[in-house]
Amino acid sequence: MLKLINLSLRRGSRLLFENVNFAVYPQQKIGVTGANGTGKSSLFALLLGELHADSGDYQLPSQWVIAHVAQETPAVSQPAIEYVLDGDQQLRAIEKNLLAAQHCNDADKIARLHGQLECIDGYTALSRAAILMHGLGFSSEQTSMPVAAFSGGWRMRLNLAQALMCRSDLLLLDEPTNHLDLDAVLWVEEWLNNYKGTLLLISHDRDFLDNVTTHIAYIEQQHMTLYTGNYTEFERRRAEQLANQQASYEKQQREIAHVTQFITRFRAKATKARQAQSRLKALSRMALITSAHVDSPFNFTFQKANKIPNPLLRLEDVTLAYNQAIIVHGINISLVPGDRIGVLGPNGAGKSTLIKLFAQSLSPHKGSMDMSSELKIGYFAQHQLEQLDPGASPLLHLQRLDPNAEEQKLRNFLGGFAFFGDAAMEPIAPLSGGEKARMVLALIVYQKPNLLLLDEPTNHLDLDMRHALTVALQDYEGALIVVSHDRHLLRTVADEFWLIADGTVSPFDGDIDDYRVWLNSRKRESKTVYEKIEASVSKKQQRQQSADKRKQLQPLRKQAQQLEKQLEKLSLQKKNIEAILADSTIYEDDNKERLKVLLLEQANLEQLLDDTENKWLDISEKIEECQ
Repeated sequence: MLKLINLSLRRGSRLLFENVNFAVYPQQKIGVTGANGTGKSSLFALLLGELHADSGDYQLPSQWVIAHVAQETPAVSQPAIEYVLDGDQQLRAIEKNLLAAQHCNDADKIARLHGQLECIDGYTALSRAAILMHGLGFSSEQTSMPVAAFSGGWRMRLNLAQALMCRSDLLLLDEPTNHLDLDAVLWVEEWLNNYKGTLLLISHDRDFLDNVTTHIAYIEQQHMTLYTGNYTEFERRRAEQLANQQASYEKQQREIAHVTQFITRFRAKATKARQAQSRLKALSRMALITSAHVDSPFNFTFQKANKIPNPLLRLEDVTLAYNQAIIVHGINISLVPGDRIGVLGPNGAGKSTLIKLFAQSLSPHKGSMDMSSELKIGYFAQHQLEQLDPGASPLLHLQRLDPNAEEQKLRNFLGGFAFFGDAAMEPIAPLSGGEKARMVLALIVYQKPNLLLLDEPTNHLDLDMRHALTVALQDYEGALIVVSHDRHLLRTVADEFWLIADGTVSPFDGDIDDYRVWLNSRKRESKTVYEKIEASVSKKQQRQQSADKRKQLQPLRKQAQQLEKQLEKLSLQKKNIEAILADSTIYEDDNKERLKVLLLEQANLEQLLDDTENKWLDISEKIEECQ
């Protein structure tokens, strides 16, 4: 087991946590949570030997194999599937030793290594790597593409596949869903549920934590506490603890009342449609979630837009294309105020492309898009984090938007996004991904858009900020379109779903749970995708195994041939001696000394023949075993 003993850790002069004591037992799955900067990633660095404890220690079985997701991916020409296979270090070690043994024609070692390869299921490694990659969204063609051909986000998927390929005892995953779409998140969730080792998981995805973890390790105020149960159970217990603190209680009740207003308002409009009922359940649960996050530093709202035209925009028979390749066709959509739409669809179906069309960063290939002259778009996408001015402060970013605004008013606004005091005045260059994402959201909220486009808005955001965003979106009166792998966000902000699949956009009559069923059904219907992967990999494996056997048999057969020649030579020598001994003259007194020599040679040859024949029999048996 993994045991933390009076463990304390600092980064520079800042104390992250101290006197941590708890044990993690084999096959437990621990969700490590806490606000950004509390030491979650530093704990992983400690376990990987990259940091040292300031005091205390931790114990880990020496034989445990630790797997983690590399943060960097070299731009190499190595095929992607070979890069993934590198995650199985024992496999690679056996393959390396096998090449060396083949080079030296060491038949015994070759046979022994092939036995080891079979014991670790090495002959199916290529198939397992291909299935891993397919589950993470890679096509069959992409498995053979060079690593250098992939973008940063796809390289992170390769790193995740490499970590999952490792037959590990302890798996460390730090925000594994950040670069995944919903389909891949659901697949990884299922994979982790079947994982037999011990898991430490850093995540801000509430549903992911709920469906994977057995315990929650929560870091707060330099302490780490281990809770039994998933994240929902943790929130319930934390809410009870906070309710017992009088200072938090009044704020908690105000927050719960605020959320309850949304629930009441929505229930009055709700029909018996399954999606509406699902939304009601999700909103009802928000009261509990709010209770667990009353001490959140984030507090902001979307102010009503100055003008909200109706309709906001209309698409008529629109076709979307990328590099002249048709992605989606026949789109007919009219967006009106109050639309709250979650966009679903398989990887590569065109979800982000549709968002880019609404954001006017992409034009229709065919058809028309009519927009109101009063349309004001707020667009969040990951690339916008890099478009912030690294030398400017959060305050300066807002002052550029509104030069006439009072500084204190802007500071108050930034405080709702946890940019307090000096943090509002410092350049954003050294900020983390989560802090930059908060800054982009702050800029969007300040501009009062009447159409909000969110493409994976929760990447890098911690659970407190995700909750604050969810609550703020309940008050938003414009139209909302969101693409996200965060199922909790989708459940609580979307009133309807669009499904992009097979080149079309259509309403999806169901909720997130129905979408999982739809995905599984689609996989069963298109199981030929897996079959093709496995068939192509199987053929490769058969060819590889045949080649391996030929390589393995080659030195054995060569040895057998050499022994056969030696047997023939020895038999001829023995036959010649026996012919001499058959002559009666050899037994005369004059030939007495020569007779002794011949008899000794005969005995030596018989012994040598027996030894050689036994070697030949052993080699022959090995050849039969390998065929």
